[in-house]
Amino acid sequence: MARATALRVPVRHRWHGGGYVIDVTSRIAVCPGSFDPVTHGHLDVVRRAATLYDEVIVAVGINASKSALLQADERVRLFEQAVAEMANVRVERMDGLLVDLCREHGADVIVKGLRGGADFDDEHPMAAMNRHLSGVETVFLIPDATVAHISSSMVKDVARYGGDITDLVPAPVADVVYRAFGTHPPKEAEA
Repeated sequence: MARATALRVPVRHRWHGGGYVIDVTSRIAVCPGSFDPVTHGHLDVVRRAATLYDEVIVAVGINASKSALLQADERVRLFEQAVAEMANVRVERMDGLLVDLCREHGADVIVKGLRGGADFDDEHPMAAMNRHLSGVETVFLIPDATVAHISSSMVKDVARYGGDITDLVPAPVADVVYRAFGTHPPKEAEA
């Protein structure tokens, strides 16, 4: 016998006219990042955000303080492939301010992954500024321990010297990263 799954519909309770009123709302979250390249750590955060919110928008941005390995449109395409099976996740390129994208789509929360204290130190002022500019809150998710050590920077460092990144990123991403560096995975990774 098939088990019925309850549809979770977010509600807000507010006091109105002498009693509580329940407003049914759609909760939209934005997961921003440069995703250069997308890793299994990023996918862990997006997958978990997709269980918490009705819709998740992955915002592939351009970080002016970093030199990108992959063009923004390619990063969007690779992330779209990686989340193709997640019905409530979509991927968009973000060329401006994150808070503007949140306003445009009616998103009321930003979801970010935190691997450790250094990430928090970087993310805290950004979260405060986003809240200041728009009222949008930031929620931090701790990644699963199996992927907490993965960062795009480390993936690029390993791939640059021909190390094995095949268990750190989706397969199509590994191919594109190796090609960008003109390197190849170790022979044992190809088998």
